[in-house]
Amino acid sequence: MELDMTKGSPTKLIARFIIPIIIGNIFQQFYSMADTIIVGRYIGLHALGAVGATGTISFLILGFAQGLTTGFTVQTAQYYGAGDEQGLKRSVYSAGFLSAIVTVIMTIVSVCFMDTLLTWMNTPADMYDMARDYIITICGGMVFSIVYNLLASILRAIGNSVVPVVLLIIAAFLNVGLDILFIAGFHWGVAGAAYATLVSQAVSGILCILYIWKKVPILHFGKQHAQLHGQCVRNQLSVGIPMALQYSITAVGTIMVQSALNLLGSTVVGAYSVACKVENLVTQPYPAMGATMATYGAQNRGVNDLDRISKGAKVASVMTIVYSVIIYGVLMFILPYAIRLFVTEDIEVVYGYAKTYLSISGLFFIPLGMIFLFRNLLQGCGYGFLPMMGGVVELVSRAIGAFIATSMLSFVGVCFANISAWASAGLFFWVLYLILMRRMRQDKARHDMQLSP
Repeated sequence: MELDMTKGSPTKLIARFIIPIIIGNIFQQFYSMADTIIVGRYIGLHALGAVGATGTISFLILGFAQGLTTGFTVQTAQYYGAGDEQGLKRSVYSAGFLSAIVTVIMTIVSVCFMDTLLTWMNTPADMYDMARDYIITICGGMVFSIVYNLLASILRAIGNSVVPVVLLIIAAFLNVGLDILFIAGFHWGVAGAAYATLVSQAVSGILCILYIWKKVPILHFGKQHAQLHGQCVRNQLSVGIPMALQYSITAVGTIMVQSALNLLGSTVVGAYSVACKVENLVTQPYPAMGATMATYGAQNRGVNDLDRISKGAKVASVMTIVYSVIIYGVLMFILPYAIRLFVTEDIEVVYGYAKTYLSISGLFFIPLGMIFLFRNLLQGCGYGFLPMMGGVVELVSRAIGAFIATSMLSFVGVCFANISAWASAGLFFWVLYLILMRRMRQDKARHDMQLSP
């Protein structure tokens, strides 16, 4: 199922690669939504708000780990595109070794400092204990999330976007069943939702290991590969750390927004959580496009085909714009029905807040899509630090918006804090892409002149 993205029509390749990722992302959102729906219906709105209030913390911690694992596998994709099988195997071992160290450190740090973070975020007292139970459980078992994300990233690096999707679908159905069992059957509360997620992630990770062991011999490494090579490690860290910081910087901004939101009370927090779940579902094609362009950019950068990278970026931009326009209309139509899936109390209040947020945020889906497209494309081309600065742009925009929303105790201010970050960062990444593409062309021209007689 490996896919060489250095040959053939960019449009067909991007479409072929992205569709399984979109399906997988949607199913991943489904089992995240299952937590929310079952918690909201069986425990109540405050419990739903407690799970939603920890979403930004999960994004901060697990997003950092995901950024590292994704960055560690960029070099794997470049080796695959260049046809260097020995380098590919070394990069796989190195990525696994570095990820293991990260897992131990992040688990200890996150569990030890969670109370401080929840307090700093102004978590409402009536949901504090539930929020703590949920997020401590998730962080304690982050090893399962990291294992799956690393192996899925390695498979995507060699062009296989189908198997990670199949495993996510299995995990999604398992998670829903376990949610019902643990929450409705065993009455474990919000911790039951966390346990269901961890078990599902563990199963998907184990299945991923078995698949690679039996079906993907190119990823098997021997003793000669099981050692750290300085240049390989430096390259992986030079991309992985900035990608991780990119996630974390963005997450810090969302935590600021969540802190402002928490001051408005648990009902508003619950309504915002529902709106974000719906938004996350319909915007899954954007991170899917980002994952696609990271692999596309890395493989073509491996053979230094810049014209092909540019052509792929244009195709992806058109796809993103068309989807953004269509999905906004669909979102406004389905919203009244979607809200009723999550809550059985205060439906009109929840719908009012959710409609306000999504009506505003939906107008800025295009720059949101461009963030994922150009950021991941540049990271796939080997740039780590400069794309990370887009996260700084988002952070500053969100910080300003959160400060205004906090001072005014305004829900609309919370909404604009997010979209201002999307608009500014989307413009930043587009301009950065143009600058770095010109730099890559100049470097290639100089290299070609040195090789010519």
